[in-house]
Amino acid sequence: MNIAGNRRALRIGALALAVGLVLLGGCKREDDSAVAPAVDSTAAQPGIATPQATAEAPLELRDVIENTPQAVVGISYPPDVNRFPGLAKALSDYATAARAELQQAVDGLGNDKPTMPYELSLSFEKVLETPQLLVISADGSRYTGGAHGEPLVARFVWLPDAQQMLTADMLIADSKGWGVVSDYVADQLRERMATRLSSDDMEPGQMQEALRSASRMIADGTGASADNFSQFQPMTDPNGLIKAVRFVFPPYQVGPYSDGTQTVDVPAAVLAPHVAPAYAGLFAKG
Repeated sequence: MNIAGNRRALRIGALALAVGLVLLGGCKREDDSAVAPAVDSTAAQPGIATPQATAEAPLELRDVIENTPQAVVGISYPPDVNRFPGLAKALSDYATAARAELQQAVDGLGNDKPTMPYELSLSFEKVLETPQLLVISADGSRYTGGAHGEPLVARFVWLPDAQQMLTADMLIADSKGWGVVSDYVADQLRERMATRLSSDDMEPGQMQEALRSASRMIADGTGASADNFSQFQPMTDPNGLIKAVRFVFPPYQVGPYSDGTQTVDVPAAVLAPHVAPAYAGLFAKG
């Protein structure tokens, strides 16, 4: 069904609901004339909050499709993520921040119309679910002019039992552990880059300069800090235990935009000695 058809169906549904409420209201008034309404003693006393006053409405994430002459917005969520209010809020906050930056660029246009519509495309997908872990990926881009869009890359690791997010600084809390991760990841990226460059038809001098430039970006983007490894997703074995952690690096962090998003899988054997005790049980042994 096209967008106009969807809107028409929504209008019809809303009208039907409104009519139903009017009819229900009429029935209710007739009933009220026969039966005196019950008095809620707590509602009548100042300072006593009713359950309705204190309960928060659950956050319900819904897909977004918007199309205007200035901007196009498309956001999609996993169908059952609302089961975890804390996780749903984190996804909502990320999407809201991405939309706010797009809107700021649109506001800057004034009454002008861009040559190409500004665009926000963002997809949240469930990439792993076990009794102990739920991992959501966020991938997309935001275009506000220029040669290409700005990549949007994020990972959300939710702990259902604790009802909280697992972040990089919680997973490994000390600089020594991040030093081990940094060395492993940087070695993998450099080896990958060297293999790729060796397949290109380059002069030895050009090859050395390209390797030096790539190594500088890799070193800058993989320093021994939790901030450089904030985007990650656990990889599990058949028993649901973590066998490796895939660290995700958006374009520009460890390479040029043309290299795209890069990932490095760090085995549990490398990570386990440095994982915080509270999360050691999530990892496979040996």
